[in-house]
Amino acid sequence: MAEIKLHATPRAPQGTRSVRRLRGEGKIPGVVYGLGGDPVTLTVDWRELRAALVTEQGLNAVIHLDIEGGEPVPTLVRDMQRHPVRRNVLHVDFLRVDLSKTVDVEVPITLEGEAEKVTRENGVVDQMLTALLITAKPDDIPSGLTIDISDLEIGSALRVSDIQLPPGVTTPVDPEEAVVAAQHGVSDADIEAAEAEAAGEDETVAEGEGDSDADGEDGDAPAGEGEAAEGGDEG
Repeated sequence: MAEIKLHATPRAPQGTRSVRRLRGEGKIPGVVYGLGGDPVTLTVDWRELRAALVTEQGLNAVIHLDIEGGEPVPTLVRDMQRHPVRRNVLHVDFLRVDLSKTVDVEVPITLEGEAEKVTRENGVVDQMLTALLITAKPDDIPSGLTIDISDLEIGSALRVSDIQLPPGVTTPVDPEEAVVAAQHGVSDADIEAAEAEAAGEDETVAEGEGDSDADGEDGDAPAGEGEAAEGGDEG
């Protein structure tokens, strides 16, 4: 596996205007921390960062940060802050790692195969767990995990224990936790019945409100109210 290197430039903490200018130049502000060392603020080139994250290892790739004036530092991307609308990267956090020690990270779970038995019975496949927390040495972290749903049937589920973990990878998650399950889908007849029931309930409520209004109009005024009004007019 080829070593992934990324050049980084140390920078002093800057204000919002300076950071915006950096992003306009194709640079991403960031920080590297961990392993008891002091945090170091830095910038990386966006195109180089993107290239480092689209390798076979994906977002959990070990990136050796080449910070000016020092030895390359093995890191993992711990967090990437994105713009809520444009989704471009605004800031990146790197975590220093010891390649000889395990770390805990989440990796995505992808469904594999076709649940034909579920499809034939108009059922639906529901994925409850989309990522799994694993423990592994940095170089053993997989880009993702897969689980085969080909034999899934309605009323059955696949659990964490059904995921084949690569060598050197374990998980602290309960092996009985459901990853994916199959259940009956909602038919058109069910939808029509529910809509008819809701319409009936609305009609009943409307009739009840109409009766209440009629009672209020035909009913006598509480004792004393008419007399009080007449007394007020006389005065």
